[in-house]
Amino acid sequence: MPPKVEIGPIVKVVKTDDEWKKLLSAGAYQVLRHESTERPFTDNMHDNHRAGIYYCAGCDLPAYSSDHKFDSGTGWPSFWQPIDPKVVESTTDYKLIFPRTEVHCARCEGHQGHIFKDGPRPTGLRYCINGVALKFVPA
Repeated sequence: MPPKVEIGPIVKVVKTDDEWKKLLSAGAYQVLRHESTERPFTDNMHDNHRAGIYYCAGCDLPAYSSDHKFDSGTGWPSFWQPIDPKVVESTTDYKLIFPRTEVHCARCEGHQGHIFKDGPRPTGLRYCINGVALKFVPA
């Protein structure tokens, strides 16, 4: 079982584009800063079954718990809720034919993935997250 994480006030992290490029891997930079999507099954986070906490790769904000993770079969890590509602923000993405709900880190505003309404109970939501947007710390 992962440890309990207390989330205090969210203080925004602001960096220049050059600072983000130096801080992040190339893949994390493309996903977090330019809203790219990694190919499914390319990151080992989707197949991680260990207990622990998933942090934002951009700013280390605790984002998701292994307690809320499930195998959606999509090739991306999937969660039915964030660790705390205030750690994520959402916007509407109109890049495809139909609108989708994007999920971003509340601290650094990095793009994490999308929220779909086809998840398990109790929320019915699937937070479909790019593995490269996360850092995992085992319990």
